Amino acid sequence: MIKIRRSNERGHGNHGWLDSYHTFSFADYYDPEHSGFRSLRVINEDRVLGANGFDTHPHRDFEIISYVISGALKHEDSMGHAAVMKAGDMQHISAGTGIEHSEFNNSHSDPVHFLQIWVVPSRKGLTPSYSQASFSGAKVGELTLACSADGHAGSIKINQDVELYVGKLAPIGKVTYPIHQKRHIWIQLIAGDLEMGGSRLSPGDGASVENESKLQLDSENGAHFLLFDLN
Repeated sequence: MIKIRRSNERGHGNHGWLDSYHTFSFADYYDPEHSGFRSLRVINEDRVLGANGFDTHPHRDFEIISYVISGALKHEDSMGHAAVMKAGDMQHISAGTGIEHSEFNNSHSDPVHFLQIWVVPSRKGLTPSYSQASFSGAKVGELTLACSADGHAGSIKINQDVELYVGKLAPIGKVTYPIHQKRHIWIQLIAGDLEMGGSRLSPGDGASVENESKLQLDSENGAHFLLFDLN
């Protein structure tokens, strides 16, 4: 069973310096029909104008993943990490018992476009941690493992039974993903187009997949997307 979450149905807040779309309930946006999917709680698509960003703020007991689509995002946190992430970079913070961080556009003129993702951890009270990797070289026509519970195949280790893949397809490209029993899939399309189960996805669209043994993704014009495999 495939359910589509259309881009124009998402929550939306335009604060001038920040233009943000919420796939699931977030901040002042609440939709009881879309308050998460399995352990996935937040997918925010954010665009931040130059010389702007999020001042230092706290988090705890979430696995926080940021994926930069374009531009450059500057990060600093209470654990002593500082980094500038560029397109294709993915950052993971296990907030655990509590951290503080800030996120700013590293450019004074160009916008930064990124996804911020929150996953509920396997348990509360974990020791905070940080990791970062680049997936700008993810191969076209394949699914590249970016995050997993055990960090296999060079992926970022996160504290939940989730596998997160970066997917890229060329025009007239396709990829098939086998779905194991009792697993659940979420697709988030970043750019291009996807067809799955007879439905066509446009940028910003998401889709849940349940009670299926495999998933075939086809693209007419090429695609860039994330695939979440959740317990």
